[in-house]
Amino acid sequence: MVTEGGLSIIEGARRLSIPKSTLDYWVKKTKEGKLSDSPHKQHTLVTQEQMELARLKRENAELKIKRDILKKSLQLPLQGSRLRSMPL
Repeated sequence: MVTEGGLSIIEGARRLSIPKSTLDYWVKKTKEGKLSDSPHKQHTLVTQEQMELARLKRENAELKIKRDILKKSLQLPLQGSRLRSMPL
């Protein structure tokens, strides 16, 4: 995307919903031909699929949070209606 597609790092990070610094690091390490997430692991290249997977995982987590908020907001009117029907 960024290296082959000509996108800026800022635009690529926005499209992937990841921090600019993360994408900047990945691009730098990809240009060097290696990326290591631990000094004990072998160096590997970051593929388009890995970048897309990271974006999808983040999007999935955000959607779960939104779903939970909506569930809770739907429960509030029901609780309020029980309170209103009770005699004072």
